[in-house]
Amino acid sequence: MNPTASYQLTLIVPVYNERENLQRLEERLSAYLAKSAAAPACVLFVDDGSTDGGSPLLAELCRRHADFFYLRFAHNCGLSAALKAGIDACQSPLLGYIDADLQTDPDDFDLLIPHAGEYELVTGIRVNRRDGFVKRISSKIANGWRRMMTHDGVADTGCPLKILQTATARKLPLFTGMHRFLPALVQMTGGRVKQVPVRHYPRVAGKAKYHLLNRLWGPFNDCFAFRWMKKRYIDYRVEDDNLR
Repeated sequence: MNPTASYQLTLIVPVYNERENLQRLEERLSAYLAKSAAAPACVLFVDDGSTDGGSPLLAELCRRHADFFYLRFAHNCGLSAALKAGIDACQSPLLGYIDADLQTDPDDFDLLIPHAGEYELVTGIRVNRRDGFVKRISSKIANGWRRMMTHDGVADTGCPLKILQTATARKLPLFTGMHRFLPALVQMTGGRVKQVPVRHYPRVAGKAKYHLLNRLWGPFNDCFAFRWMKKRYIDYRVEDDNLR
């Protein structure tokens, strides 16, 4: 049996070349599991084909903690693929998402969890952003462009702290770049989205995977893909059947 089925909440943590952050992840996540508002909770690391030598360390980390699990890609596939793999593997009623850089605080999941029964997605809004000027400006431009194209009304789509109902997450049409559109995708499938302010911290270890070009060009292109897909999304509800 998939062990995540024994938990109320699975925290999905995509990891790509974050060897320098693994010890902090172990400490912060294990501390959070001990007091989670959605206990019992577990962690599912998705190693996106890391090449920095951190994969064996991640496997050893998971052997030290009964509530830590991992899956590892044969090669780098990107953040959206890592999220999809985590969603596909998750069998708990709720799933969370947090980035491995720990610029958001695992403890803030407890700010989101109380709303998870009423809303299919609860997403953070990063307050007092601790990023550099270029990253803040590019993120602001990208968020504005997405809101204009998707009309999702979400202030901070890129916040890497989210709680989803797993049943809803499994219904989302997933594609490369979909991590930028989780609120809009949830709304497209009839779900509701709640936004909650969360804390934000500077990166203290490892290297950022995004720069000015891919932070702007990727969302620009992906918005057109989302609009194309939204017009062609198949949405049906069965009223009656005799199959049971």
